Amino acid sequence: MTQFMDDNFLLDTPSAQKLYFDYAKDMPIFDYHCHLPPKEIWENKPYENITQVWLYGDHYKWRMMRAVGIDEECVTGGASDWEKFYAYACTMPSLIGNPLYHWTHLELRRFFGVDDILNEQNAEKIWNTVNAKLKSDGFCPRNFIEKSNVKVVCTTDDPSDDLHYHKMLADEGKLKCRVLPTFRPDKAVEIGKKDFSEYISALGKTECTKIDTFADLCGVLRKRMEYFHDAGCRIADHALTVVPYMEAEIEEIEDIVKRAVSGERVDAAAEAKYKTAVLQFCAREYSKLGWTMQLHLNAIRNNNTKMFRRLGPDTGYDSILDLSSVENLSKFLDSLEQYSELPKIILYSLNQNDNAALAAMMGCFQGGGIEGKMQLGSAWWFNDHRDGMEKQIHDLASVGALAKFVGMLTDSRSFLSYPRHEYFRRILCRVIGQWVDGGEYPEDYDALGKIVRGICFENAVRYFDITL
Repeated sequence: MTQFMDDNFLLDTPSAQKLYFDYAKDMPIFDYHCHLPPKEIWENKPYENITQVWLYGDHYKWRMMRAVGIDEECVTGGASDWEKFYAYACTMPSLIGNPLYHWTHLELRRFFGVDDILNEQNAEKIWNTVNAKLKSDGFCPRNFIEKSNVKVVCTTDDPSDDLHYHKMLADEGKLKCRVLPTFRPDKAVEIGKKDFSEYISALGKTECTKIDTFADLCGVLRKRMEYFHDAGCRIADHALTVVPYMEAEIEEIEDIVKRAVSGERVDAAAEAKYKTAVLQFCAREYSKLGWTMQLHLNAIRNNNTKMFRRLGPDTGYDSILDLSSVENLSKFLDSLEQYSELPKIILYSLNQNDNAALAAMMGCFQGGGIEGKMQLGSAWWFNDHRDGMEKQIHDLASVGALAKFVGMLTDSRSFLSYPRHEYFRRILCRVIGQWVDGGEYPEDYDALGKIVRGICFENAVRYFDITL
C-alpha cells in the first residue's frame, strides 16, 4: 500500500517522478491571476491564528463545511476563530476525493511542518502548533510569497483603483516578487446592473471627467489603461457569463449609454450591443498596449438569493453554467482579427465540457509570430482538481500545443494557496510520464524537461512579457 501523500504523491510512473523532481519541483511561480489583496501584502501584518489566514474569505472551505452540516455560525458567523477552525477540522474526514483534502495537508506540511492528518481529535494540537509558529518571525504574507518562490503576483483591480499599494511596494523594492495590477473592468461592462450609472459616475471622477457618452467612457477607460500600464499592468481580465455579440451602429450605442448613465434600465438586446462594443474597444486597446486579455466564462453567480442578501457575493453560492458561447466567441474574435486588432487571449470556461470547443476555436486565431497567442486557460475554480486538470491537459494536447501552455494560476484570496502549484505540477508530470512510459512520446529528457519547465514557469515569462 502506498503511504498517504508520500514523496511520490500522484507520481505513479518512473518518468513522472523524474520529470517532477528533476524539472518541475524547484521552478519559480508566475501567479498571473489571483485575488490577493495588495494592501495586506504591503502591511505584512502577522496573523493571530490559523483561522485568519486559512478560513477568512475562503469560500472553497465554506462550501464543504456547509455540505457536511456545519452551522453557518461556524462558517461565516460570529463563532470564535477556534470554533471555526475546529469545525473545519471536523469536516476533513468527509472530504475523501476532494482536492481540499490534499490542499489542506500540503499547506500544513509546506508552511508549518505539520505532518499530522487533520481531524477533530488532533485539532487542538494542530491549532496550538500552527498558532505558535504564526507568532514567530517568518510567517507574514510576504514570507508566504517568498517561501513559495513566487516571482510575479498579478492581483485583480478595478479601473478606478489608484493602485496605491502597488506603487508603494514597487517604490520600497524589498519584496523579491513583483506585485502587479490586473485591469478588471467588469463594472464598466455590466450595463444591466442596477448600480451601473453610479459606477460610471465614480469612474469618470478618477479622470476628472463626466461620462455622458460612449466616447467619454472609452476615453476614460483608455486613460485608466495607460495609468495601469505605467504601474506595470500587462494583463486584463473579464468575467462574462457568456460572450455577447450583437453589432450596432455607433449612434445606437451612444443612445444606449446615454439612457443607462441617466439611470434607465436597458433591455437585453441593448445590453448585448453595448457589451459587444465595449469589449471590442477594450480588446483593441489591449492589442495596442501588448496586453493579454483573459475571458472567464460560464459561471452562474449568487444562486441562493437568501444567502446573497445575508452575506453578499463571493461567499460560496456560485456554480457552473451550461450555455455555449462558442458561436459568439467566434464572431467576437473574428471582428478583431479582420483588422489585426486581436490581442493575446486566454479562454477559460467553468464548464469543462467547453474545453474541446474552445481549444479548437483557438486554432483558428493563432499566429502573428506569437507562441501560443491563444491559450486554453488552466482548470479553473470547480475544475482545479485532479480530474479537471488532467482533462484540461488532455483536451489541450489533443488539438493544440500543450508545450506552449502558460500553466497554473492560483485564483485565490489566500496566501497559503501556493501549494496548488505543486499539486498541478505533480499532475502535469503524471500525465506526461504516462505518455512516455506508454511509448507515446520518446524518453528524451532534454525535450521533456524543456516542456515541463516551460509550462511550470518559462512560458508565462515569455508570454506576458513582464520583466522579473
